[in-house]
Amino acid sequence: MTNFQIDEKHLSQIPALQLLTGLGFEYLTTKEALRQRQGRRSNVLLEDILRGQLKEINSIRYKGSEFLFSEENIQSAIQKLKNIKYDGLLKTNEAIYDLITLGTALEQTIEGDSKSFTLNYVDWRNPDRNKFHVTVEYGVERSRSTETIRPDVVLFVNGIPFCVIECKSPHVDIEQAVSQSIRNQNDDHIPRLFIYCQMVLALNKNNAMYATTGTAAKFWTSWKEPGMKKGEREFEKLQAIVNKPLDKEVVTKISAAFGVQLELLEEKRLPTEQDKALFALCRPERLLELAWKFTVFDGGVRKIARYQQYFVVKSALARAKHFDVTGSRKGGIIWHTQGSGKSLTMVMLALNLALDPEISNPRIVLVTDRDDLDKQLRDTFT
Repeated sequence: MTNFQIDEKHLSQIPALQLLTGLGFEYLTTKEALRQRQGRRSNVLLEDILRGQLKEINSIRYKGSEFLFSEENIQSAIQKLKNIKYDGLLKTNEAIYDLITLGTALEQTIEGDSKSFTLNYVDWRNPDRNKFHVTVEYGVERSRSTETIRPDVVLFVNGIPFCVIECKSPHVDIEQAVSQSIRNQNDDHIPRLFIYCQMVLALNKNNAMYATTGTAAKFWTSWKEPGMKKGEREFEKLQAIVNKPLDKEVVTKISAAFGVQLELLEEKRLPTEQDKALFALCRPERLLELAWKFTVFDGGVRKIARYQQYFVVKSALARAKHFDVTGSRKGGIIWHTQGSGKSLTMVMLALNLALDPEISNPRIVLVTDRDDLDKQLRDTFT
């Protein structure tokens, strides 16, 4: 093992696991993860976890009573997700995105009546009802080969791989992690993992970049979370998680997996840029929110919000929901420079308005001053 590989594990992967378990992800060893996959590295879903969660978060309400989905329908839902036809990375990723965000209609007979009911793969509105797992060195078979490729860290929601992370030594340029992630998405590598993926990250101790499936290298970017200076609220919250003692069972698993000394897991430290990125992008409620409310497919290209778009949409949404003592609301202006993503911000704001349970049937009017912008918006909204 080279010095860079040692640094990568001790300075990036292990701290990432520490933080992610502190954020609520349950750590699975490589053996435990493989067991969930029925021992097949060609299978990227943690099927037993997925099956259990489909039962846990779904029920059928019918004529004032509550019923469970049949075992046959649970298995059918798993097969729909597992056996979706591969039609190129982005087309397949979009099809899976539609499936996990909209759910699937399944027919079931209840009290003699056969009807279709929607089964959901994720409880988007109630993050706590989902199960979050993390594992390392997640070996996946290459396309048309028995050779395996092992992404450094993979995050799962209800057994579905949601985020793939490449970790590097602080002495290695972060662009190498970006390049490695893009390469792994190619048809001759492990696209089967990335068709389920909602976000990809490239990390080292001093730098972090994020993107989504199919993003070209030039569009990978960093995230800036407010309140992340020492002494500010979010920083203090992060520091508490970074230095939160791990359960003994987790310490034992990580120690065995990496061959590290216990004291390396108990050192007090300040948050790094890697910690800040994981905290901002991967804490369970934010990971779900970015996938559900801040992701769009624009002309077949998948796009995820930049931090400016995310926070301005959150701010605009809060203002739209705020009434003063007279029952009136304030308006507002969102100012963007040319080429900074105005159309995507509009789409994401419209999506958030439509999905907010406190806003009933929002009316959205788009006014433009030229034909090319009309076409751009039509393409984006459709």
